[in-house]
Amino acid sequence: MNIGIIIGRIGGVDGVALETEKWIHVLKSMGHNIFILSGQFQERQMDPDHETLVPEMSFFSPESFWSQKKAFFYPETNPQELIEHLNLYSKVIYKKILGWISDRKIELLISENASALPSHLEMGLAINKAVYKSGIPTITHDHDFAWERGDRYRSPHKEINDFVDQVFPLQAPNSVHAVINTHAVNTLQEQFGRTSVNVPNVMDFDQPFGAISQKNNKLAEHMGFCNDDIFLFQITRIVQRKGIETAIDLLHRLDHKKIKLIITGNYADDAGSAYYNDLVNQIHELKLGERVSFAYHLFHNKGLSGENGEVRFSLSDAYARATACTYFSTYEGFGNAFVEAVLARRPVFVNNYEPVYMPDIGSKGFRTVMIENGVLTDDSVKAISEVIFNPALAEEMAAFNYELGKKYFSYDTLKEKLTELIALAKKAAGA
Repeated sequence: MNIGIIIGRIGGVDGVALETEKWIHVLKSMGHNIFILSGQFQERQMDPDHETLVPEMSFFSPESFWSQKKAFFYPETNPQELIEHLNLYSKVIYKKILGWISDRKIELLISENASALPSHLEMGLAINKAVYKSGIPTITHDHDFAWERGDRYRSPHKEINDFVDQVFPLQAPNSVHAVINTHAVNTLQEQFGRTSVNVPNVMDFDQPFGAISQKNNKLAEHMGFCNDDIFLFQITRIVQRKGIETAIDLLHRLDHKKIKLIITGNYADDAGSAYYNDLVNQIHELKLGERVSFAYHLFHNKGLSGENGEVRFSLSDAYARATACTYFSTYEGFGNAFVEAVLARRPVFVNNYEPVYMPDIGSKGFRTVMIENGVLTDDSVKAISEVIFNPALAEEMAAFNYELGKKYFSYDTLKEKLTELIALAKKAAGA
């Protein structure tokens, strides 16, 4: 089957792009031909036979930037110009989508979050029109929704809010929803009367990950530490919901000079660097400067070296050198970093984050040290210490979790879910 995937940006390290690559891999293994329509190909060479660029679909296009600004950040008194703009530029994208469907003989569409989160209003409207017009079987892969982002996608203008409510999420009769957690299943049913298939984020358990190598054996040296140091890795971006302050507090309470905390992500998504500054102040007050490293400059998704010769490490390298991982998030749509730690066979210390951890992950039976509401108790710190200083216990927990992860979050699971979704989409479209 010729399957067309529409996505605002593919490549790079954002969650939507990473999961889309996994879907592409599994769909190809099932024998399907995959065609991609995107506004940006990042860190990825385009295959002109299967990949098509539509610049207007980029999140960074002037058209999208202007409409986001006028809809949500700096709205005008009269929204009429914005409405006209949305209609005009969505029509441009709509025509290109229909032409692409025809040229590539697309038999099934997959909209990657573009029909769920209104981060590109014109693209969402264009997909909406194209799905209704073509009647083609469609799967919307919904990673997150407007109502999960607080006030980010609420406008002072009723017309814009009505537009968002009508277009996001897509509600065409020839479409089915794939969501990434139980909470989204329940919300779609309660608010829109739409059923959906819960498709967890997955990892490739058939490929080595987090293995010790000659290269990552030098990671401690590049961070300014010793090889016999004990490394707790926080493998996330620096944003407030990641609960990094709890990991720093843990380091303080463990009170062992050989234990180091390594934070691999940057603070590019931290508005005004406010949270990063709070963390720096916390580290200063607790006198932990020699035991915490903000090491984002050392890491690249694929471990590629820079043009000037500096050494870069991959996330696999980070997990390889981790004694354990901290993951004290307060909110996640799923939690890729948790499953990555499981895949890498590393123990993980976790907060029971909303709304996903226990319903979708913890309830499977993973062995962790789990805290509630971001609060480290004396018992939890003691339990964490036992894992850190008892390699046999850590290895036992990690091996147990690996087998559970392979059962619930592998490519085999994704293959089963995609088979179900394709059948449902065909049925919905009467195909």
